[in-house]
Formats: sequence, C-alpha cells, structure tokens
Amino acid sequence: MSSSRRDFLKASLAATAIPAVAGATASTKASATDWVTLGKSNVQVTRLALGTGTHSGAQQRHMGQEEFTRLVRYAYDNGIRFFETADAYHAMPEMLAIALKGIPRDSYRLMTKYDVHHSEDPTAAVHRLNAALSTDYVDIMLLHCVRSPNWPEETKHLQDAFQNAKEKKLMLAHGASVHGKQALAAFPGNPFLDVAMIRMNHNGTRMDTPSMQDVDETGDVPFVVDHMQRTKAGGAGIISMKLVGEGRFKNPDDRQAALNFAFRKAGVDSVTIGFGSTTEIDEAIKRISTALNA
Repeated sequence: MSSSRRDFLKASLAATAIPAVAGATASTKASATDWVTLGKSNVQVTRLALGTGTHSGAQQRHMGQEEFTRLVRYAYDNGIRFFETADAYHAMPEMLAIALKGIPRDSYRLMTKYDVHHSEDPTAAVHRLNAALSTDYVDIMLLHCVRSPNWPEETKHLQDAFQNAKEKKLMLAHGASVHGKQALAAFPGNPFLDVAMIRMNHNGTRMDTPSMQDVDETGDVPFVVDHMQRTKAGGAGIISMKLVGEGRFKNPDDRQAALNFAFRKAGVDSVTIGFGSTTEIDEAIKRISTALNA
C-alpha cells in the first residue's frame, strides 16, 4: 500500500475527529484556520485556502519554485491546511506538489479543477490531475468554470466519471465552479454538487453577470447570494473566490468589507485567496478573524 493511500485511509478515519467550529463554546473565537465541514460531503477544510490561480496562476508561477515553496510552507505553518489549484493554471499543480513534498498528506486538503472543454477520456483525466499533484487522491475535484445554462446535461459524462472515481477513492468529493448567472441558475438542488465554488464579494467585482463570458461589468450580487444560499441549503459545501476582486481591492477597507460580506451576510463555508507574499497571508488571517468575530 502506498504512503498516499495510507494517508487517505488515515484522513478518512480522522475526519470525524477534527473539531468543527459549530461545536465551539461561545467564548471561543473563530479563526481562518478553523476546520469546517463542507455541507454533506464530510470533507473538512480550513476556512481559508491558499489559491494558486491569480490571473490563471501567473502571479504564483512567476514567483519561481523556491519562493512559492516558501509561501506555501509559511501558510501551512500558520494553520492554512487547504490548497487549491487547477489544470488550467499552467504548471501550478506540479509546483504545489513540490512545495508540499514531505508534509504528511493527511494533515492538509487538496482541491483541483478540471477544464470541461478538454476532450480526453475523463477517467484518464482524473488520474492525470492526481498525478500532477503527486497524490493518489484529492479531497475535492471540481468541473472548472461552468458557463452554459445546460452544463448539467452537457457534462453528464464527466459527472459519471467523477462519481466512479469517488467510489474508487480517487477523490472524496466532487462539484463545480461557476462563471455566470446562467450556469449558476442550475446550481440549487443539483445532486452532483458536493461542493460549489462561487465568486463572492460585497460590490460585485468580477462576479457573475448574464454573460456566458467574463466581462468587466458589475455582477448581480443579490442573485448570486440567493442562489448560493439555496445551493448550500440543498447540502452543498460553499467555497468562495474573488474575495479581493481578483486583486482589484487596493483599499484595505474593501478587503475587509468583502470578507465581512462573504462570511456574515452570504454565509460561505470557506474562501480561497491567491497570495503573493507572506504579508498578504498574515493580513487575510487577521481580517477573516475580524469578520468572524465582529
């Protein structure tokens, strides 16, 4: 049995032992590094994830391996145990694997995303994505960036392959990330969504619009929040992105307002932020604590 497989079994057994914040006493302050359960998936992640996809990974990729590894290790040492990437973030899964090499696999969680426009055999794709991360399994695998209102029907072959891979313990949970109101409209009640990744901030920057393409327009915040909450009510865990407006929130007050909104108004479970420095990690941990305990 490989070390990764043993780590998988240990993680499965240990999952119920990780204390969720819901059971904390009133005197316990919530933090960015708390473990939370993503809906009915039973997958537990830290509230804050280190993302590797800022501008499709360009920011992290241009750091170089040594500096990126230092960033990942700093995040890990400061309690962030959730890391997310995608095959669309050229070279980032492999760089993340190198950065995490030697750290016990059962001590952190991995999420990756598969580009729905690929034409390869989906079963082979699952193995390829795991291999890129040097792991036998990932905790979460998502269909990346669904845009079509008909995505549930159009990706049925991928959903079937993901479910088969889940049964074989190649992933613990599956779901989708969304770009656009038309695709998001099909999220509430969708049984495939163990986990949903949805863009979220207080003023609609880089959030969902009626367009099936990303456009530089203000997103429909009420629509997104309503559909996110309905998706969550159906049992899906919610991970949000674009918390700093894809790097556009230069004013610290905007960054705080976005986190306040995501956790206190929208009610997301976890957030992913792409970092370029250890200072940004420190700030995010502090601001999430402020948002959670205000």
